[in-house]
Amino acid sequence: MVQAEIVDMSMAKYIMSIFKTQPMVVCSWGFHTPIAIKDGLRFRVNGFRHKGWCEVVYNEGMDTFIFRTIDRKGNTIREIEDVYFDNLVFVIDTTVETGRDSEEQYKERVNSWLGKVIA
Repeated sequence: MVQAEIVDMSMAKYIMSIFKTQPMVVCSWGFHTPIAIKDGLRFRVNGFRHKGWCEVVYNEGMDTFIFRTIDRKGNTIREIEDVYFDNLVFVIDTTVETGRDSEEQYKERVNSWLGKVIA
């Protein structure tokens, strides 16, 4: 019989509380399927730059977060360390949604996508 690991959900709840400070940005990622993991949160996104799983893990020694994008096979595609809580949403947004686009370039991309969806 396999025993499920019991995960302390307090860090996952804390990360969700950070996300709730900028709900429109988080929604733009296509955020869904949040799962509490050891010292963090795993979730799926459907962004312009990354579609798939992401993880945010707390690094207690540094009092920062590690953000990872993960491919379909479970391999880490990109890992960003030393992310402070007040920069977490920005780092994720830049990685999964906007990239280095200017605000105007991003708006053009969204409008182009909307045109395809609505047409």
